[in-house]
Amino acid sequence: MASISLLTTTTTASPLSRPVPSPLCSSMRISLPLHHPKKLRTRSTLHASAVSAPSLSKPDDLVNALLSKVVQTDRGVLLTTEEHGKVAEMASDLESFCVDEPVKCPLIFGEWDVVYCSNPTSPGGLYRSAVGRLFFKTKEMIQVLEAPDTVRNKVSFSLFGFLDGEVSLKGKLNVLDEKWIQVVFESPEIKIGGLETRYGGESEVKLEIIYIDEKMRLGKGSRGSLFVFQRRGTF
Repeated sequence: MASISLLTTTTTASPLSRPVPSPLCSSMRISLPLHHPKKLRTRSTLHASAVSAPSLSKPDDLVNALLSKVVQTDRGVLLTTEEHGKVAEMASDLESFCVDEPVKCPLIFGEWDVVYCSNPTSPGGLYRSAVGRLFFKTKEMIQVLEAPDTVRNKVSFSLFGFLDGEVSLKGKLNVLDEKWIQVVFESPEIKIGGLETRYGGESEVKLEIIYIDEKMRLGKGSRGSLFVFQRRGTF
C-alpha cells in the first residue's frame, strides 16, 4: 500500500502568512481637500462596489474556505473536476502567503488528518483505489510528525463494513531543501481483527510544503498531487 502521502511532503510548515501592510500606514497620509462636487452613491453603485471587492483576501479566509470545500468529500473522491480545480486555485492563492523556508517552521510537527488529495489513490494506495473502496471503507487517515525526524502514517478502515483494521507505516524524514522533504518508510504493518503482519519493503516519497499554519498544511507530491492536511482538533 502506498504511504499516506506526506502531502506536505516536505514536512515543515510555514508561519501563518506574509506580513500585510498595516492600515495605519495609509490612514496617516495627509491630503489637502479638493473642491470637487460630491457624487451621490446610489444603491446600485454601492452594490457594484461590494461585488467587485475581493472576498478572500486574507489567509484565514482562504484556509476556512478551502477546508469547507474538502471536508466530508471522502478526501476528494466526491468532488467534480470543476471543484478540484477550485481547490487547486485556492491552494495556489495560499502558496503566496507561505514563508520562505517552511521546512524550518515548528508548526509542521503534530497530528494531522489527511482531508484531501487531488489523486484519491495517492494516500492509501490500493486501499483507496476504485476497487479497494468497495471493500475497505476508510475511517481515518492520519499523519503524525514527531521532532526531530519521525513520520507515522496510519489508515484505519472497515473491511466489508464490519471488520476493523488499519495499515501503518513509520518513516524517517530527510530535508532536501527549504521546501522539499523526503520520507523513507519501513515496510507497512497491517492489522485486521486479531491478525497482524508486515508486507512489502521500504518505500519513499518526496513532498513540497507550499503552505502551513496552526490549522492547515498544504503539500505537493513529486508527481504533482495536491494534499490538504488539517491539524487534529481544529475547525
